[in-house]
Amino acid sequence: MLRINRQTDYAVRVVLALSKRETGKRVSTSEIGREMLVPPALLQRIVAELASGKFIHTQAGRDGGISLAHEPKEISLLQVVEHFEGELYLSDCVLKPGDCPFEIKCPVHCQWIRLKNLLRDEMARISFQQLVEEGNLIETSLKKNASQASKSASVTNSLFITDNITA
Repeated sequence: MLRINRQTDYAVRVVLALSKRETGKRVSTSEIGREMLVPPALLQRIVAELASGKFIHTQAGRDGGISLAHEPKEISLLQVVEHFEGELYLSDCVLKPGDCPFEIKCPVHCQWIRLKNLLRDEMARISFQQLVEEGNLIETSLKKNASQASKSASVTNSLFITDNITA
């Protein structure tokens, strides 16, 4: 099964949290960790790795913190995932050309390559700006649904109270 590891998932969360903020604004690492539910034991390692990959800037000290090194629209999901995971692939037979004895004549090999490329292309198209925008849409939709549910509950409660008074 293809699955990214937990550290990669946390790294994506950190970049997403920073992408939601005003460009260049420094935020404390602990604030990001609390917001995105990243365990402190992993957070420092993830921040260091994101900094070494030039995704974020770090500044120590009282007024320090972390900030994005690029605009969210310039960072793709693929870049962050592959920085932590290495190049994505679906089968060992496509990892090292020439390792598979059936490579040239194998129809499955061709499909693994095609599917790997599709996945990588899709992930490359997803910017963190897009993720922020989609997150905002989800939040708006959830608030709207909660508001409608609350209104519906109020109407239902009013009808129940009215029915009990008249009964």
